[in-house]
Amino acid sequence: MNAPQIVRPDWPAPDSVRAVCTTRQGGASQPPFESLNLGTNTGDDPAAVTANRQRLENLLGLPSSPSWLNQQHGDVVVKLDQPLAGSLADAAVTGKPEIVLAVLTADCLPVLVCDRSGTQVAAIHAGWRGLAAGILPAALSFLPPVPDLIAWLGPAIGRNAYEVGLDVRQAITAAIPGSEEYFHPCSADHWLADLPGVARAQLAAMGVGEILGGSVCTYSDEENWFSHRRDGRTGRMATLIWLDA
Repeated sequence: MNAPQIVRPDWPAPDSVRAVCTTRQGGASQPPFESLNLGTNTGDDPAAVTANRQRLENLLGLPSSPSWLNQQHGDVVVKLDQPLAGSLADAAVTGKPEIVLAVLTADCLPVLVCDRSGTQVAAIHAGWRGLAAGILPAALSFLPPVPDLIAWLGPAIGRNAYEVGLDVRQAITAAIPGSEEYFHPCSADHWLADLPGVARAQLAAMGVGEILGGSVCTYSDEENWFSHRRDGRTGRMATLIWLDA
């Protein structure tokens, strides 16, 4: 069986910062979760998910098992001083080496953040509800001053595929000033939403020094990415970040 296929962020992170994003390739799960499904709440065979997670750990030689979150689409952030799975949160931060932070996505936007000194990292699950709830500023409040931060936006549903209704548009534009420009009318009371664009604009408005990524669309590339909007019942990718000892 093929090894898990991963993507490494193209960003100027310090050498002490390690980060990867999984694809859907190289796992043990069967359709419709084929094949590297890392989400336990998807309806997949638990044994397959466990095997996939172990396979990923082995491939990467992780210093600890990922601190998987119980994601809630909200604004709760957990600061970890030791590996701990199961926290009810949508973002995790740490300044301790060898604690592997992880978020799971299948159209929502994964955001990684580190400081230029390589002493602090964060992993953030930013769907539309999380963005509207303020998950990005909540997570950044745990980190060094924003000009010293670098952010990377991972694979998410793209602006040409993400049709939303008035409720989503109103929730985001009410919470994030200036975000109206990232919604483009496509039919009566429906818009195409640029989720990475909203996140990029909010991070920039907060003063984040450098923001990269955000161009990979999960919906349009069925071979490599899970997409809940496209497929409904499907798996989850993982985006991981940690500090070397």
